[in-house]
Amino acid sequence: MLTIGRLASYAGVTIRAVRHYHQIGLLPEAERDASGYRTYDAVAVVRLIRIRTLAEAGVPLARIRGLLDADPETFAAATTEIDRQLRAQIRALQEHRRRIARLSCGDSLALPEEVVDYLDRLRAIGAPEAMIVAERDAWILIAARWPEAIPAFMAQKVAELADPKMVRLYQLIGRIAEDWEDEELLRETADLMSELFEQAAANGQLDWRDEHVPDAEFIRLMDAFADGAHPAVARLRELIAERGWTGWTRVEKREP
Repeated sequence: MLTIGRLASYAGVTIRAVRHYHQIGLLPEAERDASGYRTYDAVAVVRLIRIRTLAEAGVPLARIRGLLDADPETFAAATTEIDRQLRAQIRALQEHRRRIARLSCGDSLALPEEVVDYLDRLRAIGAPEAMIVAERDAWILIAARWPEAIPAFMAQKVAELADPKMVRLYQLIGRIAEDWEDEELLRETADLMSELFEQAAANGQLDWRDEHVPDAEFIRLMDAFADGAHPAVARLRELIAERGWTGWTRVEKREP
């Protein structure tokens, strides 16, 4: 007959584990001997080893009791189901690992891969990091609101980067981020923006954007976000208004 310590040693578990199995009903408590100690026999050792084996295999403790006394057919069906659940958990953990790996780059947080690629393209043309951070946060808002439209948005934005005027605009905005009180620089930027608005209106891009971002409340949210992103935005809005355009997120030609 074995003390609880010897029982735990034979089965390869801790005394604390044995007591826990007693509490949850997996392992019956032994009767006390004349000295007041609980003593265990070989049957308890075998049952405890089986409990440990199932637990180490990943079987939840709540399922172990039913398996200990199950017939072979029931045991096989139960372990097949447990295996299926474990494989699903493994897939979920692998997906978590993939997402964690993507987060090594801050741009990946809450952004689709298409947007991350676009931000990398902005870096490649020399856009300053402060401007890219503002772009990133704006696209987080858009991707959360219209995730299904992101591929089309990004295809258009990437195509725009083939236009030297658009590249020039980003370069000017980068300079404004560093010196936003340069009125000549702001006016040059507003002139170029007005020219690009005319071009977008002529080729239907403005209409396309209106169709894909029809939510007036969201437009106000994005405009407020832009206003708060940099002090130069307010002045640029005044300057493009002087050139006949209203809005920021949604740009419209002002009626004469």
